[in-house]
Amino acid sequence: MQIRPHVLASASWLEQPGWPAQTLTPPCAHLPASIPMLVTVIRWHRVGFRAYWRWKSRSRGGRPKTPLEIRQLIRDMSIANPLWGAPRIHGELLMLGIDVGQTTVAKYMVRPRRPPSQGWKTRRVIVWLGVTVHPTTEWIAGQLTEAYAWAQTPRYIIRDRDGAYGDVLVRRLRAMGIWDRRIEPRSPWQNGHTERLIGSIRRDCLDHVVVFGEQHLRHLLRSYQRYYNDARTHLSLNKDAPALRAVQAVGRIVANPHLGGLHHHTFGCDFR
Repeated sequence: MQIRPHVLASASWLEQPGWPAQTLTPPCAHLPASIPMLVTVIRWHRVGFRAYWRWKSRSRGGRPKTPLEIRQLIRDMSIANPLWGAPRIHGELLMLGIDVGQTTVAKYMVRPRRPPSQGWKTRRVIVWLGVTVHPTTEWIAGQLTEAYAWAQTPRYIIRDRDGAYGDVLVRRLRAMGIWDRRIEPRSPWQNGHTERLIGSIRRDCLDHVVVFGEQHLRHLLRSYQRYYNDARTHLSLNKDAPALRAVQAVGRIVANPHLGGLHHHTFGCDFR
């Protein structure tokens, strides 16, 4: 709607008190019988803008819903593995060929009682685990020899300043061609990889079982080593395992328990 210039110029008398709310009859013979007031025109414009943006923001369907079977699988995995967060469950789903977002997993999983574990952006593999009541320098040197008896030795080893690391271990490292690197005093963050691994073993395993002795602890650690290297997904590996699990998208989904059912490894199995 267009308003004539002389009507806009008469705005001062259009808004005077006493005039009608919607229309007015000006005392000019050449004007129409009734014209809208400026407040009415402004209201019309506001209504039009609201209608336009309501149409512009209308719902267009959104993302497709997650199938019921996948939602139930997410719930079952979160219940069977209460120590897992959304990243771990999402990694297991990727290994099954189920491509859903991590936010979708977090939406449908049963909320854990404790926050998920932190990230750790490096590739790591548990090479050797040993158990003893009295860790001496000779025992540590022997464990190092057994760990790399048939494997390539690392370029260097980072260790703390514990008194158990004596001259025997230092000579063994030199004989094996491994560079010995000690961290600074009272600086455990300089050996963050080991500190992180110890924390993972505690949170994933030892904090939830009762250890009956040295032999039982050795069995638990070896079982955790197999689970850690072969099944457990890692954020730094794009939610894959260190042993590079293959995606199994065909067959019935089966959960294989680890550590007495404390964790589960899911995979597709064809029963034909």
